[in-house]
Amino acid sequence: MSMAVSGLGPYDPQNVFAKILRGEIPCRKIYENEHALAFHDIAPKAPVHALIIPKGPYVSFADFSSQASDAEIGGFTRAVGHVAAQLGLEDAGYRLLSNMGAAAGQEVPHFHVHLFGGAALGPMLQHG
Repeated sequence: MSMAVSGLGPYDPQNVFAKILRGEIPCRKIYENEHALAFHDIAPKAPVHALIIPKGPYVSFADFSSQASDAEIGGFTRAVGHVAAQLGLEDAGYRLLSNMGAAAGQEVPHFHVHLFGGAALGPMLQHG
């Protein structure tokens, strides 16, 4: 299990998603546009588990939402919606999740959204 990371930076260009964006590590690509890349998670937590990442060097949602351009934010958001539709998840429903910082369990210091679907996903959080 990976260690949680700070969502505040600085950006580490050696993180696994940066390496995927540079083509140094392969991925099972689902979709790509000018601002985002979507691929299948290598350790899926649901029947469908995709990751969508911006192409820019953003550590977390906090970083992305405050520093990315309107074009990057729009392109990324449209990519998330496109992937959900492409994977056939809209009728049954899906869950989006993004962890920011250590308390949330963020493991990779590059902003990303998890897209889960393909089954009933149960409660959003389980405490106890």
